[in-house]
Amino acid sequence: MLKLAVIFLIVGLVLGGLGFGGIGGAFVGIAKILFFIAIALFVIFLVLGLIAGKTVKDAVD
Repeated sequence: MLKLAVIFLIVGLVLGGLGFGGIGGAFVGIAKILFFIAIALFVIFLVLGLIAGKTVKDAVD
C-alpha cells in the first residue's frame, strides 16, 4: 500500500509540475489517504502481533 501511495505522490507531483494542478492535487490527496491507511494498518497489526505473541508465550509456559 505504501508503494501505491508513493506512485500516486510522484504522479501528482509530476502533473503539478506540468501545470495540471487540479488533477495533480487530487493524486497527492489520494497518496495522503493511502499513506495514513497504511500507517493505521501497521499500528493495528503491530498491536495484534504483540498480543498474539504474549498469548503464545503464556500457552507454552
